[in-house]
Amino acid sequence: MTNDTKQIIEERKYIINAFKEELISRLNLPYTPEDLHEDVSLLGAGLGLDSLDALEIVLCVENSFGIKIPDENISVLRSINTIVDFVIEERAKKGEKK
Repeated sequence: MTNDTKQIIEERKYIINAFKEELISRLNLPYTPEDLHEDVSLLGAGLGLDSLDALEIVLCVENSFGIKIPDENISVLRSINTIVDFVIEERAKKGEKK
């Protein structure tokens, strides 16, 4: 495994954990970060979050990572993985690392 690959994996782990912790804190979810699978559906059947929770998720991403989620890009909120992918892409555009 190259150093670049290791760095990408570490950055992804960092973002996943930071997002899970902030999400649990903001929404007062009865989970630990380890309880939340990265592919669980955030809205609807998965975690059962609603549209107010969706707004809080958007604010969570904006405050934690300084990245805006456009209103027309609500598909980003599908799962933890889709949010993390979006954050990584946006940070790459800005040339940022963790």
